[in-house]
Amino acid sequence: MISKVNIKINNKAITAKPKETIAEAAKRNGIDIPLLCSHPDLKIKASCRVCVVKVKGHDNLMPSCSTEIQEGMEIFTDTKEIKRARKTNLELIFAQHREECSDCVWNYNCQLLKLAKQEKIEINRFQDRKSKFPTFLFGNVIEFDSSKCIDCRNCIEMCQKQGVGYLETRSYGHETNVMPVKDKNKDCVYCGQCIMHCPAGAFESTGEFEKIEEPLRQKDKVAAVQFAPSIRSSIGEEFGLQPGEVVTEKLVGALRELGFNKIFDTSVGADFTTMAESAEVIERMESGKNLPILTSCCPAWVRYIEFYYPEFIPNLTTVRSPQIILGGLIKTYWAKINKINPRNIFSVSIMPCVAKKYEAKRPELKVKGMKPIDYVLTTRELARLLMRRKIDFKKIKPQAIDSMFGSPSGAGVIYGASGGVMESALRTTYEKLTGQRLENIEFRQVRGMKEYKEAEIDIKGIKRKAVVINGLGVAQNFLEKIKKGESSPTCVEVMACPGGCIGGGGQPLPSDGEIRKKRAAGLYSVDEKKIIRRAHENPVVQKVYSEFFERNHEMAHKVLHTKYHKQKREKLKIIK
Repeated sequence: MISKVNIKINNKAITAKPKETIAEAAKRNGIDIPLLCSHPDLKIKASCRVCVVKVKGHDNLMPSCSTEIQEGMEIFTDTKEIKRARKTNLELIFAQHREECSDCVWNYNCQLLKLAKQEKIEINRFQDRKSKFPTFLFGNVIEFDSSKCIDCRNCIEMCQKQGVGYLETRSYGHETNVMPVKDKNKDCVYCGQCIMHCPAGAFESTGEFEKIEEPLRQKDKVAAVQFAPSIRSSIGEEFGLQPGEVVTEKLVGALRELGFNKIFDTSVGADFTTMAESAEVIERMESGKNLPILTSCCPAWVRYIEFYYPEFIPNLTTVRSPQIILGGLIKTYWAKINKINPRNIFSVSIMPCVAKKYEAKRPELKVKGMKPIDYVLTTRELARLLMRRKIDFKKIKPQAIDSMFGSPSGAGVIYGASGGVMESALRTTYEKLTGQRLENIEFRQVRGMKEYKEAEIDIKGIKRKAVVINGLGVAQNFLEKIKKGESSPTCVEVMACPGGCIGGGGQPLPSDGEIRKKRAAGLYSVDEKKIIRRAHENPVVQKVYSEFFERNHEMAHKVLHTKYHKQKREKLKIIK
């Protein structure tokens, strides 16, 4: 079997791996070939032609992203012919991309802008042919500005990969463009992966960071903020830090600089979710009803079930997500303890996920007539707000989280990675069912970036199958297997996004498998260092249960549980 292939790039002899593309071999050997439409999560389409190279013996330039290397191949990446072709291709791309760099999701970090500067192209050489194309609003959550679309089709492929298929190409005037489908049986679930895989910033979540500026200045408001588990290992990327670098205390300091009075960790909310979910799992296991039990932490997954597979709604846990539980506790328990009128609490959450914006607006999640969360900012929005305020994140002095909902267990922190919800639930459920303390609480079978993972757990002599999935397309296939009786797990964790929340639609760009792996590693490192690594051993959780939930069962149910229902297609809006 051939283990290496000998080639030359720019007259430099290098070794490549069999079946590598020219672009892959070049990157591994430190040779820069610009890429634009290519993304590691997707199939190679070679649509932008920015990565063209010259291969000796071939008349035409060839796309390096899709051309496999061959023994003895001689490749050139920077000839005059290549530079001329690359420049023309980029100018043509800009002719179908309305520039709005100051308000772009890529925040001046986009490859398109870098290439424009590098190649010294005339951005406006060709007439802008999409200036009058519309901007669509998907459910008040995602904006798609089709005047910025460069026709790479990454969004369509990713949406199909997610088992949603909400996007397609259609004629618009004399042009063909990406647009939402007309099929009423398809709808967006707000996973935001179109955002993460668009190289041109045509997609973005609806911005809310400007809306919180005024309330932050109001002295009669108590500004409370919570941040999701995964934010601590991703926000640093926006400020030049490495993926996976844990910056929890710096994040707290930055939020105080912005003017928030109280800062809480959503990971504590995750501990409450685990407690309630564990109780529900035990109840269903004993009754045998509504199995398998499906997690409900991910709002994109919940909406996917409600719209595409409503027959599985009874299988969803009734437990609210960590952000909603903690938001509810802030406006009930915490407000009461501190003698604060909950109507004067301005509650914000920092989330890795654009679907959390949708979740926060769901009317059935209100507590005592109040929304648990008033506004949701993504990781990117928080970074933009800090930059707007000229707050230097690297120079921020680390600060401690507020004590009332202080330190989470390690189990709460790992919610941010695929498998974390399941592992947290297993740690608590096993010990509650058996009365035995786990010697090894790390369920490594459910960790990692694989789209499908499973573990078999022996509980009181009965083998229980736990399944962990990230990616809605994989979940779709698995649901079909359950319907056919080909699989019968006890518990299933599903996260809509690759790698879980660490790959959420609101996270820093770019995002790929290696970056997500580093973000997850950061979360697991926090868990490993924690003294308390089980949700049921968190003193905060124990205190709230004894002082609040056990004395008011009706309120406990309202804060911890909800109901889901079949959803209709949202009305598509054109906002400009």
